[in-house]
Amino acid sequence: MTGGLDVDVVVVGGGPAGLSAALNLVRARQRVLVLDGNRPRNAATLHSHGFLTRDGISPLELRKLGREEVAQYDDAEVQFALVDGVTAIDGGFRVTATGVRGAPDQDVTATRVLIAAGLRETLPAIGNLRAFYGTALHSCYECDGYEKAGEALAVVGESDDLAERAMHASVWSEDIIVFTNGVGEVSESDERMLASSGIRVERRVVSEFVGERAQLTGLKLADGEVIARTGGFVRPLWSGALGFLDGLGAETDNLGLLVVDAHGRTSVPGLYAAGDITPPGPEQLIVAAGTGAQVSATIVRDMVSARVPSI
Repeated sequence: MTGGLDVDVVVVGGGPAGLSAALNLVRARQRVLVLDGNRPRNAATLHSHGFLTRDGISPLELRKLGREEVAQYDDAEVQFALVDGVTAIDGGFRVTATGVRGAPDQDVTATRVLIAAGLRETLPAIGNLRAFYGTALHSCYECDGYEKAGEALAVVGESDDLAERAMHASVWSEDIIVFTNGVGEVSESDERMLASSGIRVERRVVSEFVGERAQLTGLKLADGEVIARTGGFVRPLWSGALGFLDGLGAETDNLGLLVVDAHGRTSVPGLYAAGDITPPGPEQLIVAAGTGAQVSATIVRDMVSARVPSI
């Protein structure tokens, strides 16, 4: 073990990015521990799409298969645990975590740490939104747009990029209404642009979604009017949840995402990041898995470089 520490790399996060990195690291003969809080952001999603050979798989099943593949290697271990803290020590890091689902607490040391944790997701303030989220309502166009093709769609959000999001949705449907919920920003020029594409903007507050058994039939406005829609896309607000890194002083952007170089290195030597926790934020599962593989290669190269004596 490098420097007498417990493992070579602790991977925080057991999604596609973290597990892909762990698989490649253990195959590079590194001792790896994956810590996953088992609270994936996409837990409500029944099917994920666009992942070659796994199109339509449940995201939870994909994670399960990934854990099994990583754990089959003797030098890799996957544990369900919420990381409490990552602190710098001589030669590396100390990582502490609280076990979940009956798993043991963790207190380990590692030469390097890879952050592939998920994001905190805040949905628009509409009471029963989650009853339809993952079935009739989604947030990823590339993942779920095909299944909504040709439907009467709602684009719902409270952000300032709704016009862009609505134009993106027009790839899959010509019947789109933007709902700002009385909060989201759509400029007059953007509204004219949307209108030229047959997309109208509804600025009234949405009180609830209407339907039964996850089958959406409409959006009920605060004044009682129901506007018929059969599906839609929600614009969540995302932010990093990285309080466990507070003592390291790693650079983050205005959303709390970890700023990295082109190879996944953060501003703290030995600390890396991959996947949704880095700008621009949420990506397709296959993209996250790809970044995990890329950053794992960086970690291996850095480990090799560290063994080369200075001349």
